[in-house]
Amino acid sequence: MRKLTYLVAASIDGFIGDPSGDAEFFLRHADEEFLHWLTSDYPETLASHGRRALGLDQLPNRHFDTVIQGRGSYEVALKLGITSPYAHLRQYVASRTLTESPDPAVEIISAGLTERVRELKREEGLGIYLCGGAQLAGELQDEVDQLVIKTYPVVLGAGMPMFQAGFRITDFTLESVRSFPNGAVVSTYSRPAAR
Repeated sequence: MRKLTYLVAASIDGFIGDPSGDAEFFLRHADEEFLHWLTSDYPETLASHGRRALGLDQLPNRHFDTVIQGRGSYEVALKLGITSPYAHLRQYVASRTLTESPDPAVEIISAGLTERVRELKREEGLGIYLCGGAQLAGELQDEVDQLVIKTYPVVLGAGMPMFQAGFRITDFTLESVRSFPNGAVVSTYSRPAAR
């Protein structure tokens, strides 16, 4: 069974963006060593236009062959005129307001999101990358098998939370931690096996 992995950038105090959801300020912490780690370990998490700009189009997918993103995350690409931001992956956008896909390579999931994710998890292949969106992550909280949190050395005080959902304690087990000289820390957590 494939895993759904929520790989996300966050502040020390657990926000993934400012109150509007913008997270561009995290990019200032992507120094050469951190970028090398990201492109070596998770090259498929870089959008296609970013991969091209860095000359990394040839890199194979290591962990994921599918991406699910929310409307807000997809909107960032659309504003740049990019309709297929992860052309190297199967692309899904969860949206109740976007009724028609602007690109044949992007499938819109407007209803039955949890069921669709469960179907995708039962397929063969690499894992599924949950790309951004507090509301989407909150809706899929029970389906997330792994968390990869890139914590940057900033405190925001307020902003978009990692999961926008009701109060519910969900246990995860720490698998690994990697720190970088720029102050970033990458922590990987897995959902414990069912008891």
